[in-house]
Amino acid sequence: MLINTGQRTDIPAFYAEWFANRLREGFVCVRNPFDQSQVSRYRLDPSVVDVVGFCTKNPAPMFPYMDLLKDYGQYWFVTITPYGRDIEPNVPDKHCLLEDFKKLSDIVGVDSVGWRYDPIFISDKYSMDYHRRAFDAMSAVLEGYTKTAVISFIDLYPKVRRNFPEAREVTKEQRLELGKDIIEMASIRGMTVKPCAEGDDLAPFGADCSGCMKISDYEKAIGEHLNAPKKKGARDACSCYLSCDIGAYNTCRHLCRYCYANADPEEVLARSSLHDPRSPFLIGGYREDDRIHDVPQESWIEKQTSFL
Repeated sequence: MLINTGQRTDIPAFYAEWFANRLREGFVCVRNPFDQSQVSRYRLDPSVVDVVGFCTKNPAPMFPYMDLLKDYGQYWFVTITPYGRDIEPNVPDKHCLLEDFKKLSDIVGVDSVGWRYDPIFISDKYSMDYHRRAFDAMSAVLEGYTKTAVISFIDLYPKVRRNFPEAREVTKEQRLELGKDIIEMASIRGMTVKPCAEGDDLAPFGADCSGCMKISDYEKAIGEHLNAPKKKGARDACSCYLSCDIGAYNTCRHLCRYCYANADPEEVLARSSLHDPRSPFLIGGYREDDRIHDVPQESWIEKQTSFL
């Protein structure tokens, strides 16, 4: 089975010690975001967890604990965008992130790490030409360290509109023009562009529009075939295989203005202050009204039978 860590928050960046403790103790508790008394408890054991999926803007805090992950399959997405502190207030220096990406790739392997250059928005400061120059420069540094570059264009969800009111929709013409240029630059660097929930518009230019995190990507990362249960994507436009996320909403302290997982900075700071790295829960601890469900888990790796 798969354990995901990055749909709701950035665990490597802010909660690496907690996750290391969970790996040592062998289990993690996750509250249902829509029913706080409903708790799912997962075993963290490589006999039943085939792959741990990460999505982070800062993998470095996890580096001291990588030995705890050595028996697990892994797939990492590292988001590196060209925005400054006006958009991503607490994201580390991008030059450092590029070097950390390369270090991560050396640790887990080129097939186990992908680059996310998203979301893309257009403004007077962050113009089309700005994005072309930024993507070209970053892809040059990452050449040989990943084969995947995921892009998406900003979605103006209600939370995004509230925290980033000046953001504008990217027009179809802009998406096609910039997307085509990015695909060409990525191809030169040995990377395939995978648009995230953007339909098939960029397929004629060479993009892989089948999904940015499919079972086949996990299989390539671990070198095994997975008999995974059928599952719908997180959104209608999404064909990725996402499940069993152990994070919590409103806890990512990057405070990126385009974030869809945070309601507002004050709530993030309030909730994250309740974090205890020794707790089975990312935020808080056990409650009297908890209804704990031990999730059935099994390995999905196809067992080969040989006949002599």
